[in-house]
Amino acid sequence: QVQLVESGGGLVQAGGSLRPACTASGDIFVIKAMCWYRQAPGKQRELVATLTDGGSTNYADSVKGRFTISRDNAKNTLSLQMNSLKPEDTAVYYCNANLYWRSADDLPYRRSEVWGQGTLVTVSS
Repeated sequence: QVQLVESGGGLVQAGGSLRPACTASGDIFVIKAMCWYRQAPGKQRELVATLTDGGSTNYADSVKGRFTISRDNAKNTLSLQMNSLKPEDTAVYYCNANLYWRSADDLPYRRSEVWGQGTLVTVSS
């Protein structure tokens, strides 16, 4: 099976930094776009940042200039450098990937959208 495993969340004071990461595992042919979403308590999940396989990035207005999304294609890893954190950045952060994978060597690759389990980021004031 294919899965995304996240790490790097935690508790930080306002103004601090964190760098959550997400690693994809499985028989993966190629990873297309990768994204970070977040969901704060009582709120809907929102898109934070996107990075395509071509290197294009897009950020939510609320994080522009503070967050940087990056990926290591050789390691199938996505990172989110978060600086100047604010209490309103507190949320569970989810990694998302559109990729081609297969569950056995004799099967064709198929495209799927995969989610990580989430990592909690808490910013104290």
